[in-house]
Amino acid sequence: MRIEEALNDWERHLVGVRRLSAATVRAYTSDLRDVVRNVGAATDTSKIDLEALRSWQWAATKRGDSRATVARRTSSVKAFFSWALESGIVLADPAVRLSAPKRGRTLPKVATSGALAEVLNKEHDAGADGDPLVLRDSAILETLYGSGMRVSELCSLDIDDVDLSRRTARVRGKGAKERVVPFGDPAASAIDLYRRSARPALVERGSGEVSALFLGARGGRIGPRSVYDVVSRLVSPAVGGGDVGPHTLRHSAATHLLDGGADLRAVQEILGHASLGTTQIYTHVSAERLAASYRLAHPRA
Repeated sequence: MRIEEALNDWERHLVGVRRLSAATVRAYTSDLRDVVRNVGAATDTSKIDLEALRSWQWAATKRGDSRATVARRTSSVKAFFSWALESGIVLADPAVRLSAPKRGRTLPKVATSGALAEVLNKEHDAGADGDPLVLRDSAILETLYGSGMRVSELCSLDIDDVDLSRRTARVRGKGAKERVVPFGDPAASAIDLYRRSARPALVERGSGEVSALFLGARGGRIGPRSVYDVVSRLVSPAVGGGDVGPHTLRHSAATHLLDGGADLRAVQEILGHASLGTTQIYTHVSAERLAASYRLAHPRA
């Protein structure tokens, strides 16, 4: 079977049997498309051996792909060929001895609470003239930072998912798992103002009433790309530029919670991490921030 055909069958398996989310399926298939481009779509899957896969890894490294990217794609390749072996598409798994490069530990980018307060206050003041998009953007920033939710979770929020009286939101996370996350008074006020003074105007720009909480400029449910653009435009200058997006606000929220004394397990629940180990990366961020403050302030540092 051609690898292109096998990949299509595997995609159907991920959707119909494993019932993975659309985003996860896209990630898996995108990783395998890179292999297809390297070996050729018409190549018989059974003809792909360990050397071909190592050649693919080398090509990815030479073009500048990061260790994390190559490691993730290698994991996808191993999962694909494991399934292909079970399905009888190949007689031997060529990826069994395929090693992934070790990922270097990179700490997430975190903004200081002071820098974020300045950004949030500035955007709040900018909404005084009633511009619907400015009010929306202010509510988006406050919600992302106030709750630590993922951008996909924010985009999937419906009006009924948010309880302003309890300061909580019901979000749908990875694997279609639901959880309830808290947020503070500033986020509640920003959402309330947006819902009353801005959202109706955005609804009128669309084709009719929609259930989504946050809307795009044309009245439809806002997408992750638009949210990324909003955060990058407004927050990037305050944190020194670079790769700044919704994830920066999520990382910042987690780190500031731990800095403030929140329990690691509680932060895990808020963020929706399946593993406590994923949450623990933020303890390293807090420790490094503490060490940096010590080096700057102590006369004997």
